[in-house]
Order: sequence, then C-alpha cells, then structure tokens
Amino acid sequence: MQLVADAIVLSVRAHGEHGCVVRALTPHDGVHPGYVRGGRSRQLRPVLQPGNAIRAAWRARTPEQLAALTVEPLHSRAALHAEPLAAAAIEWLTALVAAALPEAQPYPRLYAGMDGVLRAIEAAPAARGWAGALVRFELLLLAELGFGLDLDRCVVTGGEADLAYVSPRSGGAVSRAAAGGYERQLLALPTFLREGGAATGSDLVDGLRLTGHFLARDILTDRRAAPLAARERLVERLKRAVA
Repeated sequence: MQLVADAIVLSVRAHGEHGCVVRALTPHDGVHPGYVRGGRSRQLRPVLQPGNAIRAAWRARTPEQLAALTVEPLHSRAALHAEPLAAAAIEWLTALVAAALPEAQPYPRLYAGMDGVLRAIEAAPAARGWAGALVRFELLLLAELGFGLDLDRCVVTGGEADLAYVSPRSGGAVSRAAAGGYERQLLALPTFLREGGAATGSDLVDGLRLTGHFLARDILTDRRAAPLAARERLVERLKRAVA
C-alpha cells in the first residue's frame, strides 16, 4: 500500500522509545494510521499536533501491516493550543473524528467540514466566530454515518412551519403546535439551525445539547465513548464564553 495525500492530524500515540502512531484524515481516502519513526523528536513534535495540516506518505507491504508514515508540515495550528477555548475545540473535533470514522473509507464532505471549522477557529478564536460551525459539523458527521436528523419538516404533521423541537427518539423536527404538552420531553431546535445566522447564548447551548444527545446515543458508545469527556470540557467553556 502506498498513499501520498494532504491530511489533518487527528491523534498521536507514543510507540516504542522514539516513535509514535499517528492517525490522520485525508480528503479522499479517509482515516489512515501510520508509524512515524522519530515522531517524538524535537523536530517532529510541533508538526504532529492534532489539527495541523500535513503532507503525508504511507507505505506498507500489505494492507494489514501498519504503514510507515513520513510527514511534511503544510500548516501549523500549534499556537492555538495555547488558547484554552480554541485548544478545547481542537481536542474535541479531532478526537470525535478519530473515534467515529472507520479507517480507509472516504468522507470528503467531512474533511472539508473539519478543515472549515479549524480555519474558523484560527480566524476568530472567540467562540462566537466558530461555535455554530462546530454544531453544524457534528450534524454533518451524524448524517454521513447514517444517523442524520430530519430538521426540515414536522415528524408528526409533515408541515414545515414553526418547527421548534426535535424528538430525542426519531431525530425528527416537531412543530410548536404538535409538541403541545410534551415540550419537556423534547429537545429544543435552535434558531440558527432552522434559519441560519450566528449561534449565540442559549441558542448555542440548545444546539450543543441536541447534537450531543445523538452523538452519545448513536456513535460514541461503548469503547468509543472516551472523547465525550473532551466534549464536556468544551461545552462548559462555551457556556461561560457566551453567557
């Protein structure tokens, strides 16, 4: 197996005395792991930061073998790891993708979406500049993995007007009239997901609660649940930032 592609670093795990195993997301070939010789060296550690863009070359004799991976830096976001809120967002975003996606399956829309969120964080580290994009990315990931939500019409009436809630069971939108008496059992559908625009205040919190429910129920289960701790830390920071 030989593959050369631009990629986003997702995770880095020490392996042996000096090396590490890196998982990275490519635009057209999905997630690939590889062993980087000397990956823990002073020269390569800044390159192998989650969220960084790299030019990666994987080489292995057989598809079952862990590939040898060589990397070149394309774009560093290492400075963002010194910003607590931006660092928490990158930690969650990369951990989510690393845990959720199967290896070697193409997800070009997720690559583009992830790259977009990372660029938004870099351009405006304050939460108001990228938090809504993060929620939309979580919705995209759910859809790409077969757990998409239907937020365009009421799951009860079929109508498209006055959608205000989401069923935690079906993932379908519910209109205000159809929800009468059951509001507390439903998830709020925030305005920015219905009408576009920026996510602010309680609207953002509602969006995070909505996507968090389905991520925890349908994707980050059992052995893949570890990244949820990173999400909890990010959500608490976001609540304080937009309060």
